[in-house]
Amino acid sequence: MRVVQALTEPSQQGRVALRLSERRVVVAATDLLALNAALCLALSRRFTSPDGLRWLGDRPEWFLLLSGLWLLVARGLDGYEARTLSRLPDSLLASTKAVLLTGLVYLLIPYITPPLPASRGGLLLFPALGCGLVGAGRLIVGLVLPRMEPLRAVIVGAGWAGRTIAEVLSTDGQAAYRVVGFVDDDPAKQVRPLEIRQGCALRVLGDRRVLPDLVCRHRITTVVLAITREVDAELLAILLDCLERGAEVVPMPVLYEQLTGRVPVEHVGENWYVALPLSHPGTSQLWQFVKRGMDVVLGGAGLAVLLGLLPWIALAIYLDNPGPIFYVQERVGKGGRIFRLYKFRTMVPDAERSGPQWARRNDPRVTRVGRFLRATHLDELPQVWNVLLGEMSAVGPRPERPEFVEEFARTIPFYQLRHAVKPGMAGWALVKQGYAAGREDALVRLQYDLYYIKHQSLWLDLVILLKAFLRVLGLKGRR
Repeated sequence: MRVVQALTEPSQQGRVALRLSERRVVVAATDLLALNAALCLALSRRFTSPDGLRWLGDRPEWFLLLSGLWLLVARGLDGYEARTLSRLPDSLLASTKAVLLTGLVYLLIPYITPPLPASRGGLLLFPALGCGLVGAGRLIVGLVLPRMEPLRAVIVGAGWAGRTIAEVLSTDGQAAYRVVGFVDDDPAKQVRPLEIRQGCALRVLGDRRVLPDLVCRHRITTVVLAITREVDAELLAILLDCLERGAEVVPMPVLYEQLTGRVPVEHVGENWYVALPLSHPGTSQLWQFVKRGMDVVLGGAGLAVLLGLLPWIALAIYLDNPGPIFYVQERVGKGGRIFRLYKFRTMVPDAERSGPQWARRNDPRVTRVGRFLRATHLDELPQVWNVLLGEMSAVGPRPERPEFVEEFARTIPFYQLRHAVKPGMAGWALVKQGYAAGREDALVRLQYDLYYIKHQSLWLDLVILLKAFLRVLGLKGRR
């Protein structure tokens, strides 16, 4: 009976996503209501009259476009991240930036957005009204939601994986979770509290046999399974008992992924199938067609920009430091195939006479023009040719050099899975972490890349492109 019940339960990942998104749904609904109300007020001074209501009701596309644009921009600015929503000042700042950027883009789209009134004053009030109403909505939600009882979690396993997810829950998930403690069979770990981070320690509350009692006594809603070995028959029976008592059982990699946007490959252990992209969206023929179509469009637009800027960038590079204009380097692409990647040269000629090296911050080999090209990401612009050739995509994991791939494949688990999709000019790891500068950075980048491979979609690609564009505007490239 228990096994049948467990098999008929909804998927764990879906249940976790729903529970974690409750706060986001409430905030997003409030934002959309406030933003569309601001547009109505800006468009019609007689909004309460029948004529005004009829006029606004005939134009639903204005509000649908505004809502879609808002969700994209707010997502790109991390407006719905758990860490942002858990801090009211950060939430208000993120919403203000999102309203201003959304308003700017919205008012610049011709024909399908509202025309400016003759006075040009009404619609220009929209960003100001939007900031006020959205900010007020977030202030109200921020004062109300913290009073809601957080999900109470217990972590099975007080080892490295358990302490890692406990730290994540105490930072990224602090608005949604309260960790009661650990459960572990090792008596040595039950002696004293385990330090999670500075100023935060949790106790081991007992071994696996106390788990059902803890679920009832502490009203546990979530049991986090943070063990890297297979679940034995006894532990499975205990977990099924917890399910019967109303708690959900979530593997540590699934929850970690939901909170951080990363796949914790070093904590997968024997449960590798939980976290890895075995049947990712990239295997769909339809998605490959859509992806390639987007690459051709963006690559064509990028090529036009490249041809327009090429004479000026080439002249600046040569006058600053005579030598080749382009830098050609071998990189590893989809399926492990080697291709030649093109970039504008940003370093002095023969910068790697002693062999491949990681670029360092304030690297003395970088020229003055090269620093500007790196900060604005213009040095990457020639890669639009790689995109048009089909060797790269506009969005995907950043391609790595063969020498570094060989090294990382020996020391980082599942590293070669990055090559399951085409590399990209912009990527989830790039916009979340920046450029890698060593093995530790490469591990974190792999975690982000595997998350992208598992969840790739047109929406996620648009979010990444927006984040990459904002990085360019903020001069957040390498220096």
